[in-house]
Amino acid sequence: MQRKVVIIGPAHPLRGGLASYDERLAKEFQQNGWNAHIYTFSLQYPGFLFPGTTQYSTEPPPAGLDIRVRINSINPFNWYSVGRELQKLSPDIIVVRYWLPFMGPCLGTILRIAKKNKHSKVVCIADNIIPHEKRPGDAVFTRYFLKAVDGFITMSEKVLADLRVIEGKKPARFVPHPLYDNFGDKVSKAEARHKLGLNNNERIVLFFGFIRKYKGLDILLDAMKIVKEKAAAQKKLPVRLLVAGEFYENDKPYLQQIKDNGIEDTVILKTDFVPDSEVKYYLCAADMVIQPYRNATQSGVTPLAYHFETPMIITNVGGLTAMVPDGKAGLVAEPDAGSIAEKILQFYETGANHFIPGLLEEKKKYTWDNMVKAIEEVSGDVETYLPAGRYEGVEIRK
Repeated sequence: MQRKVVIIGPAHPLRGGLASYDERLAKEFQQNGWNAHIYTFSLQYPGFLFPGTTQYSTEPPPAGLDIRVRINSINPFNWYSVGRELQKLSPDIIVVRYWLPFMGPCLGTILRIAKKNKHSKVVCIADNIIPHEKRPGDAVFTRYFLKAVDGFITMSEKVLADLRVIEGKKPARFVPHPLYDNFGDKVSKAEARHKLGLNNNERIVLFFGFIRKYKGLDILLDAMKIVKEKAAAQKKLPVRLLVAGEFYENDKPYLQQIKDNGIEDTVILKTDFVPDSEVKYYLCAADMVIQPYRNATQSGVTPLAYHFETPMIITNVGGLTAMVPDGKAGLVAEPDAGSIAEKILQFYETGANHFIPGLLEEKKKYTWDNMVKAIEEVSGDVETYLPAGRYEGVEIRK
């Protein structure tokens, strides 16, 4: 009999990185012989929790996937109904995404009801345990959710360490974020820049993804002022910053900062949501991708950069450095403007071709098959933990 898996999380018609991930994971399960279904949200966030323009995609649904739009995150009667539906469907594994404590009551209740079939095992892919932006009730909601889960996958050691502070016994495994290979094939830099209306001879760096305080775009804008001044003093081509992503907070401070720094001529703002069909052009148009984060667990931008073989500059925070070896797949800066500016200039002195062999070697580690196998093992109660030691200041003991 064909094994059955249900993935609970965002998917089409919702948009964004979580939706893309869940859809790609479902396809990998199918390729591994599973009957896969996705249960997504009819209402994911109430308006006050969603700072963007819309939660919904304008693109066609992915072919070949069974996506069921069922879950209302704020309606307890719906939670009971969906839980009963999953209880009767009786999948072998329920894979549930957890990225925000707000989802704890909804997902925790659905899972408790579904598991009354005494068959389904629940594996959580935990994007975050401790959220980037804290709200009242976070700890209570998270603990309620965690109790309904049988095992965990985390995509950074930091999140695994956070998990072990709260939940120390259930099976858990760290598996790096797989490559986002569902956005099409790499195109030439010339083709990508033509598509975006960019000059083929310019030096262009990319900030990609939605814009929130913790992602450090303001730090990068200060770094760009330094880079502009030094490039001018050395009589070198200016470096232009392409910002591709939607503002998830007030854009006015950023626009004022660009003006105050005198970098209007070196910053290109493409701050509408980037549809999936256009992602490849941004990654392929850039000389490199910058992630100037103040804090981070893992980043979906890193697997994108690996897929399109674009070097990176990342900051020395959270789980970023584990995925981007310094000097090999990119450069590591401290999360301050001076350090980031120094690394941008160092990148152009070194040359992008220096990093390509390292990128090609590193990207082999991040496969979707590894993720599916890890989920299968964790669901079978294979207890896998980080070795004893300290991770992000948290001690893991045996």
